[in-house]
Amino acid sequence: MLEFLSLTAVASTPGLADRPVAQQAGQPRSRADFLAAVGRWQAAFEASAGGRWALYFADGYDFACALYGAWHAGKTVYLPGDVQAETVTRLSAEVDGWVGDVPGALQPAADPAPWRDALDLEDTRLVLYTSGSSGEPEAIAKCLRQLEAEIAILQRSFAHQMSPQASVWSTVSHQHIYGLLFYILWPLATGRRFVAERLDYSEQMALALGATPSVLVASPAHLRRLSEALDWTAARQGVGAVFSSGGPLPPSAADDSLRLLGRSPIEVFGSSETGGIAWRQRSDHGDGWQVFADVQWRLDLDVLELRSPKLADSGWWRSTDRVAPTASGGFTLLGREDRVVKIEEKRVSLSAIERHVQQSNWVHEARALVYQGRVAVVAVLTTVGLDALARLGKAAINQGLRAFLVDVVEPVALPKRWRYPAQLPINAQSKTTEAALLELLRPLRPVVQWLQQTPTEVLAALDIRADLRVFDGHFPGAPLLPGVAQLDWAVAFGRECFPITGDFLRVEVLKFQRPVLPGAQIELLLHWREATSTLAFTYRTGAEPHSSGRIVFGVTSDV
Repeated sequence: MLEFLSLTAVASTPGLADRPVAQQAGQPRSRADFLAAVGRWQAAFEASAGGRWALYFADGYDFACALYGAWHAGKTVYLPGDVQAETVTRLSAEVDGWVGDVPGALQPAADPAPWRDALDLEDTRLVLYTSGSSGEPEAIAKCLRQLEAEIAILQRSFAHQMSPQASVWSTVSHQHIYGLLFYILWPLATGRRFVAERLDYSEQMALALGATPSVLVASPAHLRRLSEALDWTAARQGVGAVFSSGGPLPPSAADDSLRLLGRSPIEVFGSSETGGIAWRQRSDHGDGWQVFADVQWRLDLDVLELRSPKLADSGWWRSTDRVAPTASGGFTLLGREDRVVKIEEKRVSLSAIERHVQQSNWVHEARALVYQGRVAVVAVLTTVGLDALARLGKAAINQGLRAFLVDVVEPVALPKRWRYPAQLPINAQSKTTEAALLELLRPLRPVVQWLQQTPTEVLAALDIRADLRVFDGHFPGAPLLPGVAQLDWAVAFGRECFPITGDFLRVEVLKFQRPVLPGAQIELLLHWREATSTLAFTYRTGAEPHSSGRIVFGVTSDV
């Protein structure tokens, strides 16, 4: 068994030069390598003014070296979730400099700083960002005492399940609390080697896991997408533990992990604010969560309140999670307290709608939210649901799911808008945010009213609402309806109204005469000539045309 080091002493305890730290680009990195790199970063930070530094590295080993170098230089480290231009601009107003994968970032010094003392548990600080449910980044400050408490309970709870020689692989970013703890800090404390490069795809996981004893730190999104077509034989033999956090793992994904990877995932329930609260393995605990030994908890009605050394102070912290106690001393989740909304003066539980929708054999996973004053649902369909969608069409699926809810949801709360993506959108923290769901709900096509229809000609009224996604980026500050959208709509509506089976070949006599602005009410006239396989279209307001053209279709290709 390797010696467990306090996080305060990871880069200050002498000796242990051969103790493993990481594997980077296929090469081992020992503690001697790590201490030298930390010293060079410490020297660079000590020579730089300012106490607040933003740190972003895709490489886990480089991240760990710079993190400890900054801490030993007395700097407060800020961990952005990404380095997109907007993030860099926003955070640059709060910090004194940047380290890592950004232009002009601080570089390590040529010579390391002298030997350093152990870190202070209270004065060593870190600021993380969580998107929460809204998608807006929220800063959360942590001191090393809180992180130390996290590592201590993980070691106490799960060390017996893992070989000391196991390599830690991750699909999640160390820029967020889950990856930071499980992928970087816990391995540093225990002497387990972590692999500096993340796994992004099932193909990488199947190749990497199991060649040597392995531990997988994964997101629910990655575990939901394990491919049946890959050979997981080595993984089943070598993986000692699978961890998952960021949201409850669907039972089917937990079953897939047990079957393909040979391990039922250890799911950890908590948040950036609270740290770990509880855990479960579905193979042993089903829906029940086992509370960590260092957490005290109680209920206010059915809302979870807790105290923990992982919190900023010793007071009771009120969550927004509704739970029900279990006979084993843990709890099951009932949904979030803050997901009760008012629709036309009626209180509506979005969590309840999600639970009921997911009982349909058509639905694998669902999220309910409010869009334009009414309930909307984004649902990932099961194989049965996808087959029904292909056979019956979207309108029939919408109606069928609404009928499924009629007996348990008030009429005013029945969802009015439905979306069926292949998977729920997730951000860098593997969370599905309300902002991302709202983006899916924004329409691509206008609301249509059919005014006249014959076998060869139709006239439709189109409501060109300002929230149509086709306006995005076209153009900022002066939006115009793109010409390519007008062509796409003409083809789509033409195929809906006429027996057009051929491939799109070309467009002829195309004219754009007047721009279409957000909020316009326009007409679309379509004329189908079957003999020549051409579809003529005109967008107009009254007698004034906006655009027109003739689309030519050919014989359907078998290729």
